[in-house]
Amino acid sequence: MTLLLSNEDVERALPMRECLEAMEIAYRDLGLKEGANGLRSEVLTPTARGGALYSLLTMSGVVPRFKIAAVRIDSDILTWPSLGGVARRVKVPAADGRYVGLVLLFDTHTGEPLAIYPDGVVQRMRVGAVTGLAAKYLARAEAQEVALIGAGFQAGAQAMAIAAVRNVKRIRCFSPDRQKRESFAREIESKLGLEVVPCDSAREAVKGVDIVLCATNSMEPALMADWLEAGQHVSSISRLELDPDIIAKANVIFLHVHEVHGKSIRTAGAYPPKDVEDKRAALGAKIAQAGWPELPDLLLDKVPGRGSDRDITLFLNYTGLGYQFAATGHVIYKNAREAGLGRELDTSLFTSALPS
Repeated sequence: MTLLLSNEDVERALPMRECLEAMEIAYRDLGLKEGANGLRSEVLTPTARGGALYSLLTMSGVVPRFKIAAVRIDSDILTWPSLGGVARRVKVPAADGRYVGLVLLFDTHTGEPLAIYPDGVVQRMRVGAVTGLAAKYLARAEAQEVALIGAGFQAGAQAMAIAAVRNVKRIRCFSPDRQKRESFAREIESKLGLEVVPCDSAREAVKGVDIVLCATNSMEPALMADWLEAGQHVSSISRLELDPDIIAKANVIFLHVHEVHGKSIRTAGAYPPKDVEDKRAALGAKIAQAGWPELPDLLLDKVPGRGSDRDITLFLNYTGLGYQFAATGHVIYKNAREAGLGRELDTSLFTSALPS
């Protein structure tokens, strides 16, 4: 039987600590070439909505240790609105007010489909877990004070992950939307049981903390190099949210993965705003990412991490992998089966007696 799970089912089945454990195992395997990530492919076309693009995104990966293969499919409407004069990349929930993204899990021993579920919860949990893994090995062991720049969907998982790998006492959060940052602070404080303080500026949030987490969709820098202090660990999930001069200020830099691992964009008369693409290209040249080590290098001790308590360490959590959905899928499927979550569907609905 094939499991059909809801977002709520997935949330119950994917606690952050188990997500972190599975991702660490999977990334070590990836570094040892005992796991495989597939091509990330995005097709952009015009859509009837003014100023928007349609995006069909697919990615895949296999974790042989877990006997799990995964395919993630997103069908999105993309827009670039401005908030406070700063452009942001925003997906529109156009399907009756909801987003469309699916994960398909397969058994690598039989090939059969194991589960189907939305990618909503997984999308932020896998990003948060990768940030948490890097912080586990790069942030100072005694780190307790955290700045979180961003108060949206991704920011919540960043908070969960850092609280799972460090004894966090307080999180200072900033968003240019005052109501949003105050609401976010109340929510995370209740969920994690630690103090969360909304700040009036990003600079105020960053001053004196041990860890700085950026989780924005800003098309302009949200964190400046001259705000950083010795000993801080910094992470980013979006290329344009960092002041490029941070690259020169950091003593130790690790990437999530190199883009050459597989990425393809195809267009049909539709392109993202040119200024956005120009900024991405400029920052990419500034980072010179071909020279930086990756997360698996850190986990396998192939490249040393922090050298001293005064080092500024930087983790660039860019380029999502389909492999992450196989790693998280292992936890989700196991826990969902044990807890009796979801609906069972006849697997014969998704298989064929004829050769493919």
